[in-house]
Amino acid sequence: MIMISSAPVAEGLDSIRVDKWLWAARVFKTRSLATDACHGGKVHVNDEAVKPAKSVRPGDVVRVTLTQGRRRIFKIEKVGERRGSVEAARALYEDLTPPEPPRPSQPRPPYRPPGAGRPTKRERRELDRFRGG
Repeated sequence: MIMISSAPVAEGLDSIRVDKWLWAARVFKTRSLATDACHGGKVHVNDEAVKPAKSVRPGDVVRVTLTQGRRRIFKIEKVGERRGSVEAARALYEDLTPPEPPRPSQPRPPYRPPGAGRPTKRERRELDRFRGG
C-alpha cells in the first residue's frame, strides 16, 4: 500500500490570505498571478469581490474567473500554508464547479491531399459552404 504524504495544512491557522490560498490550492501557477486576479476583480469570496489580503477560512465559497470566461467555484475545506502536491491541493477544497456543456462538433472541411492542385468547382462550393459563404 502506498501512503500519500499528509497535506501541507497549517495546524494553528484558522484563516489565510486569499491569494496565498489560491496559490496553495494550485488554482494559479504563481502567487503573483493570484494577486493580479484579485486586483482585476476576478476573485469573489462569498459573492463579494476581494483584494489579495482578504482572509478566508474553511466554509467560504471562492469563485474565480479564469481565461476565456471559464469560472471555477471552490468551497474551502482546509487552510493550506504551503504549496504541495496535486493530491494535497485537492484536499484543501471541494470543487463546486458545474460541468461544462458539451461543445457542438464543427463540420470538417473537405479533405484535399497536399499537392493535389487547385480545388474543383464542386470542392470550391463545399469550401464556401463550410466557411459560411
